[in-house]
Amino acid sequence: MSGRVLIAGIGNIFQTDDAFGVEVAGRLVDHPLPDHVRVEDFGIRGVHLAYELLEGYDTLIVIDAVPMGEPPGTLVVMEPELGARPTSSDPDDPALDAHTMSPDVVLATLERLGGSVRRIFIVGCQPADLREGMGLTPAVEATVGAATNLCLELLTDVAPIGKGMPA
Repeated sequence: MSGRVLIAGIGNIFQTDDAFGVEVAGRLVDHPLPDHVRVEDFGIRGVHLAYELLEGYDTLIVIDAVPMGEPPGTLVVMEPELGARPTSSDPDDPALDAHTMSPDVVLATLERLGGSVRRIFIVGCQPADLREGMGLTPAVEATVGAATNLCLELLTDVAPIGKGMPA
């Protein structure tokens, strides 16, 4: 395996708190990171995320707004089981719309393309509002710094510098 890590901010900047992942990715870009770590704002371009993963990454950290039924701004880190993703072999499946691909569909697409990733983490935030609009709500905006730190902590755990990883 390559030891490479992709941190992917996803979401729609025109739907209020759905821009959470994009905002956190934007903050992470300002941090010094090892050469084997790439941070990218994928926005709503899920199919581009699937193709980027074909370039050979061991770990994917997805940052996204995740409705969980919790108070707005609640943060969570999840490590989904790799074999538990739903797949669809129907090419006309509406879930394959390149602009609205969920992380599950992105990973199923990656598998169909012959790629894989060893570990996946989702850093999620409970949105307050997903309606059309620009800018995060105050509850979600207040968590962007903590979410950025969560991503950096995850990175320290999954890809520490010096343990056989490229620096």
